[in-house]
Amino acid sequence: MKKTVKVAFAILAVAVMFTAQVQAQSQEKYFQPGKKGEFYGSWGYNKEWYTASSIHVKQPGLNNDFTFVRVQAKDKPGWDENIFKQAISIPQYNYRVGYWFKDNWAFEVNFDHTKYQVKQDQLLHVKGTIDGKHVDEYRRNDDLANPQLQYQLNNGANFLLFNLVHRKQISNFHQKWFNLSLLLKGGVGVVIPHVQNTIFGQDNDQGFQFGGFCIGGEAAVRATFFKYGYLEFCNKLVGAHYYNLKVYQGRAKQTFGCYEMIANIGFSVPLKKYKS
Repeated sequence: MKKTVKVAFAILAVAVMFTAQVQAQSQEKYFQPGKKGEFYGSWGYNKEWYTASSIHVKQPGLNNDFTFVRVQAKDKPGWDENIFKQAISIPQYNYRVGYWFKDNWAFEVNFDHTKYQVKQDQLLHVKGTIDGKHVDEYRRNDDLANPQLQYQLNNGANFLLFNLVHRKQISNFHQKWFNLSLLLKGGVGVVIPHVQNTIFGQDNDQGFQFGGFCIGGEAAVRATFFKYGYLEFCNKLVGAHYYNLKVYQGRAKQTFGCYEMIANIGFSVPLKKYKS
């Protein structure tokens, strides 16, 4: 009996060792992206939805200190019309550049050119001090010829994030030329908006400026083809705080959240050759 048990355990041990060896050899047949020392880069386009945001305006020379309460805004994709008849940087674009400093762990520079426009067809709640007088009232904003508020971060709300990235293997479907991965990203950064607005008929001096800070998290599914090219679909959440934004004779600040859907095409550059 004891001898039989010993033989059974010996057979089991050999079987386990053989299975592990076969699995290891099987894995070697398929490439795994995200190896240490690999660089990657991508370009793509995005679509945004914004939370309501209160815009606080201070114009000391005009004796104004008021807030547009919970303003609604939208994006302007640009890629949904005549995309092949304009520069690739006109629509809402994004790019990523990353480096895998450890297997399945990367550092990434992540930039999203996103456009933010206050909707014209809404009733604005204005609260605070205007011309030294207290106000708490609603004003129509649907007169396109003379809007109360025309407010845009239209050459970009522009999120620049520095992300830590972790890759999780999904499947290669037993194909040597294909790999499907899940990438989880999180980071902090700055916003570099292009500020353009007209408030109560008064225009600002529009232009790019440092505008504040942002934090974001992203989940992306990356399909890699023939080891070096990939397609990526991302869902992303961003929280952004803007301050000292230029308005006529004053400054504005606001905080909003953003949900993004992003599609990228990219490439990988490994420092060492993949095993085949």
